[in-house]
Amino acid sequence: MSLQTVGSNNATTSQDACYISLLGLAENFRTSQPPNIKKCIQCLQALFTFQPPSKVEARTHLQLGQILMAYTNNTDMARTHLEAAWKLSEPLLNFDDVKFDTASLLAELYLQIDQNSTSKAILRKAIELSLNNVYWHCKLLLQLAQLHANDREYNLASELLAVGAESAEEAGATYLKVLFLLSRAMILMIERKTNDVLALLNSAGAIIDNHINNPHQKEYLKVFFLVLQVCYYLALGQVKTVKPSLKQLQMSIQTIMAPNWPTDEVIFGQNPLEMFVWLPKEQLYVLVYLVTVSHSMMAGYMDKAQKYTEKALTQIEKLKAQDDKCILSVFKVILLEHIVMCRMVMGNRELAIREIAAARDVCLSSGPNGQLLKRHAAQLHCLVGLYAMSTSFFEHAENQFLTCVNETTERDLKLFAKLNLAIIYLRTKRDQDLKQILDAVSTENTHTYSSQALMGGFYYVQGLHAFHKASFHEAKRFLRETLKMANAEDLNRLTSCSLVLLSHVFLSISNSKESMNMVTPAMQLASKIPDIHVQLWGSAILKDLHRMSKDAQHEKEALANHVKYSENLIADQLKCVQSIHHNLIDWLKGPPPPTNATAVAIATINTASSNNVALTAAHSASTQAAALISPIVSQTIQYTNQSPLNAVHTMHQHHNFQQHQTHHQQSYY
Repeated sequence: MSLQTVGSNNATTSQDACYISLLGLAENFRTSQPPNIKKCIQCLQALFTFQPPSKVEARTHLQLGQILMAYTNNTDMARTHLEAAWKLSEPLLNFDDVKFDTASLLAELYLQIDQNSTSKAILRKAIELSLNNVYWHCKLLLQLAQLHANDREYNLASELLAVGAESAEEAGATYLKVLFLLSRAMILMIERKTNDVLALLNSAGAIIDNHINNPHQKEYLKVFFLVLQVCYYLALGQVKTVKPSLKQLQMSIQTIMAPNWPTDEVIFGQNPLEMFVWLPKEQLYVLVYLVTVSHSMMAGYMDKAQKYTEKALTQIEKLKAQDDKCILSVFKVILLEHIVMCRMVMGNRELAIREIAAARDVCLSSGPNGQLLKRHAAQLHCLVGLYAMSTSFFEHAENQFLTCVNETTERDLKLFAKLNLAIIYLRTKRDQDLKQILDAVSTENTHTYSSQALMGGFYYVQGLHAFHKASFHEAKRFLRETLKMANAEDLNRLTSCSLVLLSHVFLSISNSKESMNMVTPAMQLASKIPDIHVQLWGSAILKDLHRMSKDAQHEKEALANHVKYSENLIADQLKCVQSIHHNLIDWLKGPPPPTNATAVAIATINTASSNNVALTAAHSASTQAAALISPIVSQTIQYTNQSPLNAVHTMHQHHNFQQHQTHHQQSYY
């Protein structure tokens, strides 16, 4: 009897030694330079020949799935191993690390192969099984909320995040509770439930101030809170109101990026319920640049927007060289979308179309199944529409804006595209289409819309329409309303456009004194932005005013300025139609067309007629109200549509096979 026991123990010991040896070899092959993944996989597969116990078999299947997903494109084999790991581990008790790690990874794989419903189903099952493990329960809730948010099922995402906040509160995990509250606020912001957002932000802010004791975690939560607060104010068009929050945010990120600041691993690597962070500090740094760019653009500080964009893009490239995370591509696209609008305001349209093409390329090359392109196609159509409108290709611009309206569910973006469509109909004298779209915008937004910037833009378009009808009293009424809204929140471009149009109104009724009172500050603001379109328009008005007052010297100066702005726009127009990216104005369906040599040939052929197009555009800008050939109110493209809810980066790493097998420690993915 005793001999049998000894023999059995020896066999078990020998088998354990084989497992450990194979795991050690596998890890050695994985970490060698260069890694030998084929031999690593062979070592792990060899474990199955010993007919290991269920727990060892399940863990090995998980490790094979991890390796195949991380180092190969063989999703079928990865799926086979992960499904085997899930089948074996699901009924096992006290095996949470493998069971829920498998569920999380398998859900991620299903998502990659477009099986969203299967991904959600396995996460729901895992959430049910994880009720007694707060860490995994919360992590899986966040992952499932992210999937629902990606599919625009915002109510479901919000409900899951509310459950997570309750679970964290029951476990006494205050830090984690605040993460759930802020993540839910982000979802509600996307849904434009502004009152609910404000309530949640106030609640989370009070907890951060009074109940988070760890100063480093407190600073991270403060950055998350302030990013949302800044985006909340920008979504309402409150550029002036947001300044204190933005300044606080910039100070907080400087604190976090200081050389003496501890690493994320030190701050979040101790307590399992604090192993969550929204974004690592390097990505937060880029994000703060992004919201600063958005603020500068909306406020009409184009030079600042350009400067911060360049810094942010440089930082993104550094991070991508180290680890090319998908969120970095999202940030890059949003930055490019913002800077494109700045370029058009400044009259650099050829640069703008190049940067639209750059955003297209990032979308085409990033992420599985073209998710980034799906999310940004409507914005790209809108930008191409702005470019086509600014170069006087009005039919192409109309098609782009209509495509944008049809493809987006974002209310802000729809309104922005429709306001620009109204300008096209005004410029092309399509009165019936103009009336229809203004009536539609009025019905949809007058009582329910809350963005001061876009509503100010709506009043401006109505004032422009009244001016073209020679209804000067009505035009003044609309424009004074626009100025009131613009001045209240320092919307400088909206202010300058309104002032120059008011100046033109007064000029049309021969009130030269009031006209001069309006055009002078308009030109001062336009030069600060700088806005070449308002400068072109204002210089034409000044020329007429000085001629009327028989001031030959100032008339000559105004004429010289007008010629200078016109020539700059004409030269840029020529570059545009010769650009290899100009053919983007024809893109309406499917992926945007790549750049090719044929496009260059076509653009060159069209150069002969482009002079007339450019001259017409410049002439119309000097003789009629045409400031909106680029957007008067820069559209803020909310980063929150892209931000990961499960930015719950955990501080543990994958693939430490020996540690998994011999010590049975939890692994976090």
